[in-house]
Amino acid sequence: MPHHYDEPVYLISVVSKILEIHPQTLRQYERENLITPSRSDGRIRMYSQRDIDRIKMILRLTRELGVNLAGVDVAIRLKDQIDSMEQEIAELRHEISRLRNTSSVAPDKSLVTKKSIYEMIIFQE
Repeated sequence: MPHHYDEPVYLISVVSKILEIHPQTLRQYERENLITPSRSDGRIRMYSQRDIDRIKMILRLTRELGVNLAGVDVAIRLKDQIDSMEQEIAELRHEISRLRNTSSVAPDKSLVTKKSIYEMIIFQE
């Protein structure tokens, strides 16, 4: 049975073999807060497929592009922000579409504005 993308199922030894890197490299990435593997009750590091994909991205940035770990941290933070904003935009588009389909608000009577987060403002006559 396949595991959920975020389910922590891989031991550090397995991940290091899959990615052909030393376990100490994975520990360093954790110390640098680039990855945060789950911990079992016995404090054993457990990695999910999401963690493995993130490590692959770190390895591409460092090995292929020559980015240092500080640069990797910046790149990951920016990617996470973009992913979050894209999700938020998709949700807003869905909500606008839903409202348009229910005809409760005329398209020319709605506006999306930016404060600390996106909010939908509906103008009614």
